[in-house]
This record gives sequence, C-alpha cells and structure tokens, in this order.
Amino acid sequence: MATTENPLQKAHDEEIVLETGIGPAITGDFEVPLGVKPPRKSVWGVFREMPVLVKMGTFWLLIVLFSSIYAQLDTKVFNGSLPLADPNLQLNGFNPATGEFGTGAPLESPSWDQPLGTDALARDSFARAVHGSYVSVTVVVVSVTCGVVVGGLLGSLVGFVRGKTETLVMAALDVLLAFPALILLLALVSMFEVRDLFVISFVIGLLSIPAYSRVSRANSLAISNREFVMAAQAIGTKRWTILRREIIPNVLPTLLAYAMVAAAAVIVVEGTLSFLGLSVQLPQASWGNMINQARRDIKANFGQVLYPSVIMTLTVLALNQVGDFFQRRGAHRGSSL
Repeated sequence: MATTENPLQKAHDEEIVLETGIGPAITGDFEVPLGVKPPRKSVWGVFREMPVLVKMGTFWLLIVLFSSIYAQLDTKVFNGSLPLADPNLQLNGFNPATGEFGTGAPLESPSWDQPLGTDALARDSFARAVHGSYVSVTVVVVSVTCGVVVGGLLGSLVGFVRGKTETLVMAALDVLLAFPALILLLALVSMFEVRDLFVISFVIGLLSIPAYSRVSRANSLAISNREFVMAAQAIGTKRWTILRREIIPNVLPTLLAYAMVAAAAVIVVEGTLSFLGLSVQLPQASWGNMINQARRDIKANFGQVLYPSVIMTLTVLALNQVGDFFQRRGAHRGSSL
C-alpha cells in the first residue's frame, strides 16, 4: 500500500537542509538522516576512490618521501652504516684509510652494485639521487608550510573582513606578484649569500605567499556568504571565532589540494636554481645539480642526465595528478556544504 507524503514533514526536512546545508546521504547500506553529517571516509576509502594514475602517483610520492627520510637516517643517525653508498665518495679517488686509489670508473653503466651507474667523478648516482630527494622534500615542506600558514590565514582574513584591510593587503600582494618570480628569487638568494637549504626553502616559501593568499581569499569570499556564517554573525558571534570555526576549516581542504599542485612548481624552481648553481652547495646532491654536472658528459653517457630528469619529471607529474584529484574532491565537497 502506497504511503502519502506528509507536507509538514517535507517542509521540516527542507528547513533542515536550508539551515545546515546537509541533505540525506547514502553511506553503505543505510541512509544518513537529514541534518546529520555523513561520516568521513578513511584513508583507505579515499585511496580506493583514486584513479589508477593517481594511485601510482601516490606510491611514487611515498617512495620519494621515504627515500629522503632513509638518506637522512643513513647520514645523521647510523653514520653511513645503512646499505646505501656514500653519495660523495669518489670511487676512483684516493682513499686515505688504505693509501690506495679506488677501483671504480667514471660514467659506468648501471649495474647491480650501482643501479644508476656512476657520474663523471665515479660517485654512485643512485645514492646521489636518493640524497637529492631530501633537498626537494625539504624545499616543498618549508615552502608549503609558509604558504598555507601565512598565505592561507592572510587570505582567509581579508576575504572575511573585507573593507580597507582587504584593499591594502591585496594591493601589497599584487605588487609582489608583479615582479618576475624567478628574477626576484635569484636576487634574494644572491643577497643572502648563503647556500643553506632552509634559507633557500624559506625564500621560495615567502614568494609563494601571494598565490596561496589569493586562493584562500577566493574561497573565503564564497564561504562568507553561506547561511551558517550569516547565522553565526546574526547571533553576535565574534569575528575571530567565526574565522577560526567556520572560515578556515572550510578553506583549508581546498588550500591543501592547491598546495600539492604548487609543490610541483616549487620542485622545478629548486631544480632551476640548482642547475644555475644557486641552490645547495656542492658536493651536496640535488636533482638539479646532478643534471648540471652531467650535461658536460652528455655525449659520453646520456643516462647521467636522463636519470635525475626522469625522477624530477615523475615527481612533478605525481604531485599534479594527486593535487588535481584532491582539488576535484574538495570542489565536490564544497558544493555539498
């Protein structure tokens, strides 16, 4: 027997949707009631949603991350006792401990002992690539942290407060964006006259703030006009409380998704600086200076240019794939608020 829909119940349900922005959702085999947020998906649930290319990109990024951690553990904690060659050991150079020269040869082809062969100084290219991942990961982490914390907070603030504060802050950021980023970066790095990894990372992060601020401001403007923010303002909630509880939590997912795409550009920028000799000081390995040192012997051994280039390309591609996935997922979540 068919049941008739209660008009009063329907009106009540529509009122809940308008007030909370949450409609009925299907989770597993049951329907989540109106006005109740569906449970968040686990990490495994999000991973299962990913397309094949995004899953492969995630695996690659995990490999790069664990490689950087492994390299630092080998150097700082275990004093080179882990099964990873010394990235600065010249295999055909003089060994003071034995009083003999090494038996390695420069520009060797890949082998079981040296998976990526050796460079022009007979150093293990695989070990240098692993240690180079630490440079890229550090630059990404520091610059993304600067962008998300400073740029995200600044953009969320001006997008919510509006008025003269927004005009002044955005004008200052527009002036910073007007300068060519790479030229300004080269000037700042030259001014510091220090090839320290964290200084370079901080400078790149400083130049990333305007882009993060514009992204967070755009999202803050949209969220500020939503019903739950207006309701909080109507009952007299303090502005800082609204910003902390309503604006920032809803801006953050989109900002983190953008951060993964921006991280790909950061790796390219650091590689460019390394190629120009303005990043970390030799003999510390980075993917950019590996390419720069190998280009002189490109005719003798093309692989020494190819390997770090492929590693950098795969990392940038993986960051773009994963970042695009979370941007689409964040846009879908934002449309359901």
